[in-house]
Amino acid sequence: MNLKITTLAERPDLATPLWNLAEDWPEFILHDPVGWSLIGRIVADLPEYVLVATDEDDKVVARAFSVPLALRARAGGELPDGGWDQVLLWAFSDLRHGKETDTVSAIEITVDETARGKGVSGQMLAAMRENARARGFSEVVAPVRPNAKHREPAAPIDEYAYRTREDGLPHDPWLRVHVRAGGVIEKVAHASMTVSGSTAQWREWTGLPFDTEGEVEVPGALVPVHCELARGYGVYVEPNVWVRHVL
Repeated sequence: MNLKITTLAERPDLATPLWNLAEDWPEFILHDPVGWSLIGRIVADLPEYVLVATDEDDKVVARAFSVPLALRARAGGELPDGGWDQVLLWAFSDLRHGKETDTVSAIEITVDETARGKGVSGQMLAAMRENARARGFSEVVAPVRPNAKHREPAAPIDEYAYRTREDGLPHDPWLRVHVRAGGVIEKVAHASMTVSGSTAQWREWTGLPFDTEGEVEVPGALVPVHCELARGYGVYVEPNVWVRHVL
């Protein structure tokens, strides 16, 4: 697919259209408090790390968010178990305190439903890598949400993350895109994102009864949601897979 990919800093007029993509995120994901409070700040405060893809008609068909952070100053650059939530918190703490950054973390690549299946996600990942390289960074890290794991919510993430096909590439399609681009799977972020809510909220978000104690499989969730029925709440702790791209 023929795309023009620019930073939001270059095309500030796309700040509103980039939110209008036809997405397929499950509703409960939108209630992660870290993402809810900080994702919009990437657009407002870090437009040079926001990539927007437009088609021949100048319609926005994909976006990619990333953030710079001081990773090597923290435990020598070791990737955190906290994953997606953690890098967002670190990045905006570093921005607030004026810390020198040394690494770019991917946050999100979203492709409009009309442009899926055409290699757009791979193009956006390549553009994110190039954008980081052009800004003087030597690596991009990514807390990858494996996009087929929701089909196997009971499968252990430590097995799933390293599962491969006969050709040696990852079983998961989105991990496969990263590895083909030069990324290396490094570890699992077991607590990458946490969404908690009352059982009433979980019923609203999922349409499920949430009337049993224990593990509840939810469409779109990578692992089951833990339901504490007697206490009236449910908690979802999502694992992601850390991939490191050396540029």
